[in-house]
Amino acid sequence: METPSQELLRDLVEPLYRGKFWMQLTGVMLILSGVLTAISIVGLIVAWIPIWAGWVLMQAAGAAGRVYESGDPSDMKLALAKLKTYFTIFGVLILIYLVIAVGGMMFGAVGMLGMSGGHM
Repeated sequence: METPSQELLRDLVEPLYRGKFWMQLTGVMLILSGVLTAISIVGLIVAWIPIWAGWVLMQAAGAAGRVYESGDPSDMKLALAKLKTYFTIFGVLILIYLVIAVGGMMFGAVGMLGMSGGHM
């Protein structure tokens, strides 16, 4: 017989449990992407990032499944912590990408000004 708190946890984790397949699929694809990225010499520098993100997402999916089946609060905390880590990884990556993109646009604009002799 489930306790009220286990029933509540099961109810709360149900959306994650329903998305477990997609979380696992995305995790596997990220890991494969990282492995393929590692094949190139430059890719070795960044290949660990998608592998790490994929592993974290797989752990979140597994913990969500365990919560749904057992109602264990520690697994709920683990699932949410892993999701936080996953989104933190991609949040930082997006910020880095935006900084690089803006820097590239500024570099290009300065280069165009230099090529035109400063007259536009």
